[in-house]
Amino acid sequence: MDDNQQDLNVDEEINETEVQDEQVETVTEEDSELASLQAELAAKDDQIMRLSAEIQNMHRRNQTERESASKYRSQNLAKGILPAIDNLERALELAKDDESSQQLVKGIEMVHASLLQALAEEGVEVIDPKGELFDPNFHQSVSAVPAEDGQQAEEVVEVFQKGYVLKDRVLRPAMVSIAQ
Repeated sequence: MDDNQQDLNVDEEINETEVQDEQVETVTEEDSELASLQAELAAKDDQIMRLSAEIQNMHRRNQTERESASKYRSQNLAKGILPAIDNLERALELAKDDESSQQLVKGIEMVHASLLQALAEEGVEVIDPKGELFDPNFHQSVSAVPAEDGQQAEEVVEVFQKGYVLKDRVLRPAMVSIAQ
């Protein structure tokens, strides 16, 4: 019986070893699957973070575009009115010397003032740079004249047409003559 007992012990040991090997393989497979799932989860987390950042950027960009559209909503209207204001100013210059048309001049001045007031309420400002130094961001030089006493080089000596700015955007630069 000792031989049988030994054979049984050996068989049990072999069975235990086989079971342990199977358990090790199962644990190794589970570890491998766990590592794979963790890597997949990390990739999904990264993807979620990127998409979240992209959505935030889209919201910021959309907000900026809405603010810009609101800020400059009057731009086309102002550009359309500017030629009428120019014509009123020219008419006023011509009519000031004529005594017979003073009532008409006063009426034109009132219309001119109310148009400028309406533009100012929308954020449109006049650029009338006579005596200022030339700034290519706000002025367009159409001629240059020799500097006279007291004038600096690049000083605006005459304004042919006023310019206009809406908030921080130039609608039309002032057309000027500068001293050289």
